[in-house]
Amino acid sequence: MLRIRSAATIEVMDQAVETPATTATDPARVAAVSGDAPSSADAGREPSGRRWQLPGWWHRDHPVFVPLAGFFTGMAFIILVPGTYAAILKSMVGYERTEELFPFVLLTLVVPIGLLVPQHTRKFGRYMLFGVLATAVVVVGVAVGVLWFLLNRDG
Repeated sequence: MLRIRSAATIEVMDQAVETPATTATDPARVAAVSGDAPSSADAGREPSGRRWQLPGWWHRDHPVFVPLAGFFTGMAFIILVPGTYAAILKSMVGYERTEELFPFVLLTLVVPIGLLVPQHTRKFGRYMLFGVLATAVVVVGVAVGVLWFLLNRDG
């Protein structure tokens, strides 16, 4: 079915397409939200009593910023930290000693657990710990599934 629109509707639509909008990082938008005038010397930061402050859009731009950042930090943490620790340790002390010292990598779990303590980092720490645990569960689950498949195929 063909829909006919009036000329006024088409004109408004064309104007909306051609009119540039402000972005979340635009200093004019940040100033409008915070009520301050934009500063040409420090356009990315809002002036305050302290030396500098993160822009106003940093945590308010999207509601899942902290959860996504925490989850993917936890995922990268559980993949990179043990491997890097083992590689550095093996290059320094040899293979046998590395096997003895490898369980100390569990001490790095103090980082996400420690982020749960202060109120300011609690949400990030919670999602980081979730990323660590979810990645570990997926890796162990896939390993068990592959092992089960290989044993049942040969048996």
